[in-house]
Amino acid sequence: MQNPFDDRVLALSGPARDYLPVTPSDADPLPQVAVGLYVEVGGRVSFVSEAGFTRDVEAADNGWILCGMRQVLATGTTASGLHALIVV
Repeated sequence: MQNPFDDRVLALSGPARDYLPVTPSDADPLPQVAVGLYVEVGGRVSFVSEAGFTRDVEAADNGWILCGMRQVLATGTTASGLHALIVV
């Protein structure tokens, strides 16, 4: 099977290479910095951005948060069905 990702240079503006299921945690960061987050069931998402700032964002059902993030926090997060977009 031909794989279009084989010769592709990784880019933050391109498609993610994988979705990583996310369990919010106040103690543990994501295993990789994500370029965004997909939200199945809307609500508030509290996260630490790639820049190191804590942010709170309201997300809709089947919504996207397009911001680099290091950690999704349990405290303050009410949304569920979270999936981090991973580039590498």
